[in-house]
Formats: sequence, C-alpha cells, structure tokens
Amino acid sequence: MGRTGSLHAWEQENVSPDIQTIAKGLAAGYAPLSMLLMNHKIVDTIKAGSGFFNHGHTYSSHAVACAASLAVQRIIKRDNLLQNVQMAGDRLEQGLKTALGEHPYVGNIRGRGLMWAVEFVTDRSEKEPFPLEERIAARMKLTGLRQPWQIALNTGVGTADTIVGDHITILPPYNITMTDVDLIVNRVKGVVEEILGT
Repeated sequence: MGRTGSLHAWEQENVSPDIQTIAKGLAAGYAPLSMLLMNHKIVDTIKAGSGFFNHGHTYSSHAVACAASLAVQRIIKRDNLLQNVQMAGDRLEQGLKTALGEHPYVGNIRGRGLMWAVEFVTDRSEKEPFPLEERIAARMKLTGLRQPWQIALNTGVGTADTIVGDHITILPPYNITMTDVDLIVNRVKGVVEEILGT
C-alpha cells in the first residue's frame, strides 16, 4: 500500500480489481496483518449464495495489529507520504537511469514510486543473463554491506528464467529525503561499478 505512489498500484492503471489482498504495507511490518478487499460483484455473489465468507485464523482482527495499522495509515495521510513517494520515486528513477542507464551490463531499470529494480546482463542487446556461477547478485549484496558503501541491497536471482538472471531491488522508506535518495543512487552506482566495472 502506497509504495508505488498511490494507495493501491491499480489506481494508476485505471482499473479496479474484483479481489485485492493487502498484507505487510497495511501495518508497515510493525505487526502481522492482512486484509482481503472485494468489490460489490463478489460481495453480491456471496450474499446470493450462502451469505457467508467462512474463514478464520488465530490472529484474526488482532487488536494490536489493527491499532498499528490505523496508526500507520494516519501517519501516511498526516505526513503526505504518498506525495513524498511520488517525488522521491521520480528522483530515484532519474538518478538510477542517469547513473546506470548506459552501463554496459545493465539490461533494464524498471519500477514505480519507491519500488525499483536494476537487472544485470552480459549483453544489453540480447539481454543475456550472467551465468549462475558468477553470483553477481550475491556479490553485490556482500559488497554493498562493506565500506565504503554500507548499503543493504535486496538481491535476486532467476530474473530471466527462474534459474539465471541477476537483479537488485531498491525499496526505501516512504519518508525518505531527497538527500538520501541521492546517497542511495551514488552507493548503488559504486557497488555496481566495483563488481562490474564502468
């Protein structure tokens, strides 16, 4: 919720889902909580049938988790964090594309709001992934944690075919400052160049 710059990503696509699940973003990870949203078609279908949506879990409607969620949603609204996600996301996009967009081993930079990924390839035109044994993503993660970078990168493998293909994801907090966006871009660039050259 909110990471793409709108409360729900589908709002930017001019569509409305029949069913939506929400989890970690609801309470920002402060407490485990999830939610299922259904549009009127689904609700009307249930009403016309048994009238029940029968389910239950040990922690359903847990008071502390619900309170955490309400607090998070109030802070998002009070502090205009969706607007900050949009502005910081635009700056992050431009920064990443300027810093790495022409790098010979960057195959793609994609994302929205404060959710961005950088994919690494051996050949930009063919989008050929690195061999698995080169461990590009794992090496970036370890390099990022060391001096002088000190950045925890989310890394992944299997981008191309679930086996090969390396990428990093950048998911800063909604209240990030523009100064910190620039710092992230510079550190990501430094890590990439240390592993893959310029």
